[in-house]
Amino acid sequence: MTPLSVRNSPLINIAAFVIVVAGMKAASPLVVPFLLAVFLAIICAPPLFWMQSKGVPELIGLLLLIFTIVSGWIFLVTLIGTSIADFTRNVPAYQESLLEQSGGLWQWLEGSGIHLDRSIVTDVFNPGKLLRLAANTLNGLGGMITNAFVIFLTFFFILSEAAGFPAKLMAIQGEQSMALEKYREIANGVNRYLGIKTLTSLLTGVLVAAFLSLQGIDYAKMWGVVAFLLNFIPNIGSILAAIPAVLLALVQFGPRSALIVGGFYLLINIVIGSILEPRVMGKGVGLSVLVVFISLAFWGWVLGPVGMLLSVPLTMTVRIALEGSEDNRWLAILLSSNKER
Repeated sequence: MTPLSVRNSPLINIAAFVIVVAGMKAASPLVVPFLLAVFLAIICAPPLFWMQSKGVPELIGLLLLIFTIVSGWIFLVTLIGTSIADFTRNVPAYQESLLEQSGGLWQWLEGSGIHLDRSIVTDVFNPGKLLRLAANTLNGLGGMITNAFVIFLTFFFILSEAAGFPAKLMAIQGEQSMALEKYREIANGVNRYLGIKTLTSLLTGVLVAAFLSLQGIDYAKMWGVVAFLLNFIPNIGSILAAIPAVLLALVQFGPRSALIVGGFYLLINIVIGSILEPRVMGKGVGLSVLVVFISLAFWGWVLGPVGMLLSVPLTMTVRIALEGSEDNRWLAILLSSNKER
């Protein structure tokens, strides 16, 4: 077997992929802050370049961006920091209330002549476990909120080097470098997606927090932040964000309130996710729905809750990078949506 055939062997490629994934999972405490800093830098690079074009010194622009992001971060910590801890403490009480309500449901079903194996149904669908999963996910996100220093420090240095990176690629591989074009394509695609998604997610979070506050649901502001974050996950993010809020409405006020809350989340998902975002975003993220779901599970397993939030930008980056290689272009086609093929 020649060295070239060994290098192109599928088994070698699979083994390399497994090693890289295992390394990322083992190093996730270091990788996750770095990825957050990278995507923050991608979002903030256009405002920085715009300020530079208006004559604002680079250092002043960086400091203004850092001040804005740190202020938003402090606001976020103040808004939901105590709510996460309080909700986690109250989860056992909410689980007990859900068990009581489910007991009434079983009695009604048996009285109606419907007999089901309670243990099997409970194993498949357990609302208490869903609340516990929501609490664990919030705790994971809360841990990243408190890890701000490393993220902001990395963000500062990445953004300070961003303007000179294309010039370095040109110096290494020439002005017509494919690497430079691929870098621009990745940066533009991810930046456009993150910019538009941030605005629509912010609108979603504000509407959810306002509506749940009017309904008297506990931790309404926290659920608004959760809706903002999970809206970065297309197709299923709004559904995931709705589950804990609907269950909490069921615990507090009963089935009618849960239906109202669920209907509101559905309305927001239709108006913002299915009507507004496609009009603004154009051709979209270029990924199939199945790939979005699989990437959510994969990146969530590798990097935790933050990996779920960054699953689409990460997979978009992989798809664009694969398109630049003739040997791997078939993988990019598999990842793309039907409209992109």
